[in-house]
Amino acid sequence: MHQVRFDGRFDEWRPLARDLLAAGVEPHQVEWLNGDAPSSLFTQCADLPEPGNPPRPIRIPKQLLAELEMAARFRSDDRWALLYRILWRVVEGERTACLVGDVDGSELHLRIKAVRREAHHLHAFLRFSPSEASDAPDYLAWFEPAHDILLSAAPHFAERMGLHSWLIATPDDAVLWDGRAMHYASPCPPAWRQLAQGAQDPGAELWKTYYESTFNPARLNRQVMQSNLPVRFWKNLPEGPLIGQLMSRARAGAQQNGQAERVAQRPGKRIGMAHQGN
Repeated sequence: MHQVRFDGRFDEWRPLARDLLAAGVEPHQVEWLNGDAPSSLFTQCADLPEPGNPPRPIRIPKQLLAELEMAARFRSDDRWALLYRILWRVVEGERTACLVGDVDGSELHLRIKAVRREAHHLHAFLRFSPSEASDAPDYLAWFEPAHDILLSAAPHFAERMGLHSWLIATPDDAVLWDGRAMHYASPCPPAWRQLAQGAQDPGAELWKTYYESTFNPARLNRQVMQSNLPVRFWKNLPEGPLIGQLMSRARAGAQQNGQAERVAQRPGKRIGMAHQGN
């Protein structure tokens, strides 16, 4: 068994995988170890065999490399093992290994889809708060992604926030935009983490009032809502504590009314729930 320890980045994994391929090391003979992760108790390390002379030719399609890099952001204990297995099979002539109809290929594309969806979640649900400190970035945000998508998804904000500086911190890493360049840190520095988690938005109460007043219980579909806005994000949203209350009121009968309670009690036309057949 060949134990390969590296820092968990795709850029470092790629040349290691190429060396293993050139040496003819099969997927079941490799154990990938990230950082200080413990190795298997009964694994015996073997030296990497020397490549043949001439070296074994390795040809990897560019599209496959892009797909492997995307799937590498999916957090799973077997992420590197899956990628190497697919890579090995393709080099061996099994081009179906990266297709949806294959067992490994299907898992590859499911992970790519999950990574892209998590990047969408970051763009949709991350909330910046203005910083009050003169020596801190203009805006601060804390986010807890399910996969390693921060570095690839953060440029979205650099393109939209102009020369404003900002910081996004997560439990694992962080990105700081100084208005001109992006700085990435992994693990997340404790000072950056403290800044992001301690940020207070002075407009949060106003936003919660607006959110509650525009909530439409007549249109509530709990399953669809939680699919588009997973519960795990609620705790880091200003309106998060309100969502459960508003949903509970809707289930208790407020769905008969197409407006939130505080709005419905005001004078004016009441918007009733549409009935089938009308």
